[in-house]
Amino acid sequence: MDNKLPTKQLLEPFDMHGLTLANRVSMAPLTRARSGMHRIPNALMAEYYAQRASAGLIITEAASISPQANGWHQSPGIYTDEMVKGWKHVVDAIHARGSRIFLQLWHTGRASHSDFHAGQLPVAPSAIAIVGDGIRTPIGKKPFEIPRALETDEIPGIVEDYGKAAERAKAAGFDGVEIHSANGYLLDQFLQSKTNHRTDAYGGSVENRSRFLGEVVDAVTGVFPANRVAVRLSPNGVFNDMGSPDFREQFTHVARQLDPYGLAFLHVLDGLSFGFHKLGEPMTLRELRASFHGPLMGNVGYTQETAEAAIVSGDADLIAFGRPFISNPDLVDRFANNWPLAEPADMSVWYSFDKQGYADFPSYVTEEANHG
Repeated sequence: MDNKLPTKQLLEPFDMHGLTLANRVSMAPLTRARSGMHRIPNALMAEYYAQRASAGLIITEAASISPQANGWHQSPGIYTDEMVKGWKHVVDAIHARGSRIFLQLWHTGRASHSDFHAGQLPVAPSAIAIVGDGIRTPIGKKPFEIPRALETDEIPGIVEDYGKAAERAKAAGFDGVEIHSANGYLLDQFLQSKTNHRTDAYGGSVENRSRFLGEVVDAVTGVFPANRVAVRLSPNGVFNDMGSPDFREQFTHVARQLDPYGLAFLHVLDGLSFGFHKLGEPMTLRELRASFHGPLMGNVGYTQETAEAAIVSGDADLIAFGRPFISNPDLVDRFANNWPLAEPADMSVWYSFDKQGYADFPSYVTEEANHG
């Protein structure tokens, strides 16, 4: 008897502008803090990602584009030759297993602390601090600081950093890159009226607030073809104290702005289980389809069944799964065979800085063999 769930399209191959993905399941970027003090990807990270290579596409954890971009303890970077060499081992491990991998490009902006920057304040569009319970720095948890507002003439240098990071990602062999413009990090801070109070060409109107992202996309698509570049947005999110009253107008504009590029995909955190600002009805993938006509990736809180429904309905082309991949390295195999998912991992071990809670979760087959 066939015990598989009626999942068809989710597990079918997907042609992403000529790049064939084995299925429509993506591994979402998950910050895991295993890169050590020097932020260089290592063998443990290669093992972790290789365990999850049944995903049609893996989007790596965010990688800082420069020292100024850092804001998470022991997260990886992509701004030195040593980092490129480390990432190449990860890429090779994924390609050997037949999957594809994009590197996520990251600047944390105000979601950082002077402890990461030798006493210098983190930067942001405007001098507005995050309201929250603090940030974990290399020397312990600290209150959020009021960031330094970037000068207008500093912005081209950061755009250039994105371009250089893309060049290094290409040198490491990545299939493409995703520009992180979500979750209250620097590009998202420029987009949103809550955090962007500038009066220069990068603030004020929705067009001006979108200018920085557009310049970054231009720089990165000067390195990779546009169909190997993705952008991540979180129009409904509250992470890092985000959420703006004009979010619908802003993110509709951004979707329209990005549409002509022919991007690999637009990655939208449309689910609400990671927090919702409640400043209006949540934006949906179906709504964004009217403004962005390329591949759409949904994310946050999807199950196998709701992912399949989103694809069958045409709302999404790809679905990213994050936390389920932590304790289910063989998530796609579990979907395909109707095997139960492992219990969610305890968050206390997510950031242990070693193999525990990271690369020590068994596959279903191994788990059953051990029980047998």
